[in-house]
Amino acid sequence: MKTPSVLATGTLCLLLGVGIGYAAKITGAGIAVIRDKPAKEAALAALAEAERVAANGSWELIAVGRVYYLSGDKPRGQALFDHVLGGKPGGADYEKIATVYAEAGDNDQATANYEKMLAVDPKDDSSQAEVGAWYIRIGERAKGETLLAQALQRRPNTPWYYVRAAESLLGVPAGQ
Repeated sequence: MKTPSVLATGTLCLLLGVGIGYAAKITGAGIAVIRDKPAKEAALAALAEAERVAANGSWELIAVGRVYYLSGDKPRGQALFDHVLGGKPGGADYEKIATVYAEAGDNDQATANYEKMLAVDPKDDSSQAEVGAWYIRIGERAKGETLLAQALQRRPNTPWYYVRAAESLLGVPAGQ
């Protein structure tokens, strides 16, 4: 019966050690972060942990920023948005941030980010539908209908574009 070589065993141990070290580095702290703490303290601890484990994930950091922003700590939320946008943001990053601004009633900032989303890919029909619905929501129906028309011209059998139109015309919050 042959025994594994010392080199193979050493390599295996090294790889396992690196894997365990990496897993420990990205593992969350668990429920201890919030257990038995007052709500505000627990929430802030949960946000800090969420930010830590999010690392540089743009959507994750936007989600953390959203909670800060909508719960009243706009500067901290804005700092996370700026961090994401300081990298290589995609259209979806702009859309998610625009949605936070829209939820907060910061329509000028929402509009600016929706426009940046369109600028990333001006012919993306999904973006056109989202931004079109936004413009209808804020009272710029003609501009919104123009964008929705472009989206529907490309993909007239997409139910979501009609849903976005209906939501915006009826004042229903945008669905996900």
